Amino acid sequence: MMFWRGLVGYLPANVVQGIVGLLSVVAFTRLLSPAAYGAYAVAFSAASLAHTLVFTWLEAAMARFYAHEAEAGRIEDHFAAIYRAFAVLAAVFLVIAGAAAWLLPLGPTLKGAVAAGLVCVPLRSLAKLAQEHWRAAGRVRPSALLDIGQNSGAFVIGAGLAALGLGGAAPLLGAGLAALACVAFVLPGEIGLARRGHPERARVSEYLHYGAPVALSLVLSLALATTDRFMLAGFLSPESVGVYHAGYSLSNRTLDVLFIWLGAAGGPAAVMALERGGLEALRETAREQASLMLLICLPAAVGLALVAHPLAGILVGEGLRDGAARVTPWIAASGLFAGLTTYYLHTAFTLARRTRLLLAAMAVPAAANLGLTFLLIPRFGLDGAMWATTASYVIGAIASFAIGRRAMPLPIPWSALVRCGLATAVMAAAVRSVPVGGGGALELFAKAGAGVVVYGLCAFALDAAGIRSRRRHMVQALQGAPA
Repeated sequence: MMFWRGLVGYLPANVVQGIVGLLSVVAFTRLLSPAAYGAYAVAFSAASLAHTLVFTWLEAAMARFYAHEAEAGRIEDHFAAIYRAFAVLAAVFLVIAGAAAWLLPLGPTLKGAVAAGLVCVPLRSLAKLAQEHWRAAGRVRPSALLDIGQNSGAFVIGAGLAALGLGGAAPLLGAGLAALACVAFVLPGEIGLARRGHPERARVSEYLHYGAPVALSLVLSLALATTDRFMLAGFLSPESVGVYHAGYSLSNRTLDVLFIWLGAAGGPAAVMALERGGLEALRETAREQASLMLLICLPAAVGLALVAHPLAGILVGEGLRDGAARVTPWIAASGLFAGLTTYYLHTAFTLARRTRLLLAAMAVPAAANLGLTFLLIPRFGLDGAMWATTASYVIGAIASFAIGRRAMPLPIPWSALVRCGLATAVMAAAVRSVPVGGGGALELFAKAGAGVVVYGLCAFALDAAGIRSRRRHMVQALQGAPA
C-alpha cells in the first residue's frame, strides 16, 4: 500500500510539474530569442552535469540508507554525515564554478547563463536532500508541497526575469531563487537532526562508495541526454539547439513527469519491501510498478508522437515550431525507453547496492550516443541528433536489462506489455482515423480525446496491467493516504 499511497499523494505535485513544464515551453520559447533559448539549453545541461557529478552521490545515499539507519536507530548520525559532507563540497564547488564561469571563452549571453546555472546548483541540491529525506520516510505531503513550491516558483520567477530582459540566464535564476525560498523553510529541521549526530568518516566513505557510481552513471545518463545539444551547437548553431531543445522539452518533459511520479512512489516502496519483506515482497512490488508504468507511459509516448504537430503549433513559439514538431515523435520514443530504464531497470543496481554495475550499464548507451552523434549530426544535422538519441536509449535499455540480472533480477511483466501494447495499437489506429486536421486546438483535443477514450476502453476490456483488480488499491489509497 505504500506504493499506492505515494501515487495518490504525489499526484498533485506531478500535475503541477506537468503544467509548469508545458507553460515553460510556451513562455520561454516566446520570451527568449532562439539564440537565447539555445544558450539556456546549453547552460541548463552544463549545470545539470555539474550538480550530478558533485552532489548526487549524497542525495542517493540519503534515499537508499534512510530506512536502514532509521531501523537501526542511527538516523541523526546519518544526517550529520550527509550535511557535513555537503558543506565541504558546496564551498569547494562555488569557488571552482565561479572561476570556470569567469575564465571559459564564451560569449556574453552564454557566459551569463552558465554562471547563473552553476551558482544555483548547491541550492537545488539542498532542496533535493530534504525531498529525498521526506520521500524515504514516507512523508508524502511535505515532499509533494516542496516539489510544487520549487516548480511553480521557478516558472513564475524565471518568466518574470525573462520579461525583464535577462535572456538565457532567466529560467536558471528562477529555479535557483525558488530553491532558496524552499531551503529557507526546510533547512532548520534538517540541520537540527544533523547537529545531534556524529559525522563518522567511515559512514561518509560508505556513502561515497555507494553513491559515487550512481553519480557517475547519472553523469553518463546526462551526457547521453545532452551530448546532442553540445554537438548541434558545435556543428550547426545555437538556434538549432533551441529548436531541438523545444521539441525535446515538449515530449520528454511530459513523459518525465509521469516517470518521476511513478518513481517517487515506487522507489521508497521497493526499498521498504526489500528491507522488511525480502526478495519475494520486492518481486511482487516491482511487478506491480512495472505493469503500471507500461499501462500509463506506453500510450502516453505513442500519443505524443501522434499529436506532435498540433501540440507544437499551440505551445511552441513561431520561430521554433516546425522543427520542434519534427523532433517530438523521436524524443517521445527515447523518453519511453529512458524512463523504463531509469525508473525500473536501474533499481536492480541500487536495491542490491551494486552501483558499479549501474555505471557499467550506463557506459554502453553513453558510448553509443557519442559515436552516433559524431557520425550522424555532421551529415544529417537535426535528424541525425534525433536518430542517435533514440537508438542510444534502446541500446541502453537492452544493456541495463542484461547487466541488471547479475545484480538483482527484476520481473518483466510480459502479460502487461502485450495487453498494453494491443490497447495502444488500437488507440493509434483510432487517432489516425480522426478526420479533424489542419493543426490547432481543435485537432489536438479531437485526437487526444479519441485516444484517451479508446485506450481506456481497450485497456479495461483486456484487463491490461490488472487494471480492474487494482482499482481496489487506488480506492484504499485515496481513503487512507497519510499526510
